[in-house]
Amino acid sequence: MSTNQGRLTKDGIRIYEPADFDGMRKAGQLAAQILDEIAVDVFPGQTTGVIDQKITDAVNAAGATSATIGYKGYQHASCISVNHVVCHGIPGDKVLKDGDILNIDVTVIVDGWFGDTSRMYVAGKPNRKAERLMQVTHDALMKGIEAAKPGNTFGDIGHAIQTYAESNRMSVVRDFCGHGLGRVFHAAPNVLHYGRAGSGAMLEEGMFFTIEPMINLGRPETKVLADDWTAVTRDKSLSAQFEHSIGIGPDGADIFTLSPGGMFHPTYQV
Repeated sequence: MSTNQGRLTKDGIRIYEPADFDGMRKAGQLAAQILDEIAVDVFPGQTTGVIDQKITDAVNAAGATSATIGYKGYQHASCISVNHVVCHGIPGDKVLKDGDILNIDVTVIVDGWFGDTSRMYVAGKPNRKAERLMQVTHDALMKGIEAAKPGNTFGDIGHAIQTYAESNRMSVVRDFCGHGLGRVFHAAPNVLHYGRAGSGAMLEEGMFFTIEPMINLGRPETKVLADDWTAVTRDKSLSAQFEHSIGIGPDGADIFTLSPGGMFHPTYQV
């Protein structure tokens, strides 16, 4: 496995070696596997704290490290964001109700590489609006990933996501973005989920980053609660998010965090 930290572009974005893709794929696959495994634990009457404990146990059982436990004082192996929580929801005593939608976000460290992914789950059966929000958010992420290829720009990624979400009369959260990663949790670039085609830094082979759009049924504005973590929609509208970690290969995006069980989208049957 290469330990070469690669070169930096003029925009401060690290270019990794071809051998480094294997390390990222291994970390990403563990994070995705954990999210597959905890699907059976999402149901009405369950608490987000119990789900987080199961994630902690799975990380430990794999001999990996949670990237979030101890990060800036955070004490959990996941963020669990329910209904109008946009991101960074703290697991705890909250009991899930029938129809609740939730994003579960997990980042693990395997052999020094960071695997970061999140996806949507449903406790029970979602209503039609929630179902449609999750579908549009998932498809917006995939359109962003389609635009992630050498010669395109980061603006092309944001533009693809924004135009798709807004064509479905939904809004893109501006206050949070994707990020570079590799042997660090967060690095350049900031990956915006909105933007102008052709703007921003050019994509090159060897770039590693997340794309993780947060899409709201209502307006895009958010606020952070008094715990300094939990971000919610200001208008209390539902929010959804899907996240993959990717590397730029010669022909496009190599998705490191594909679900081993085909369970990335919540329409599968547990």
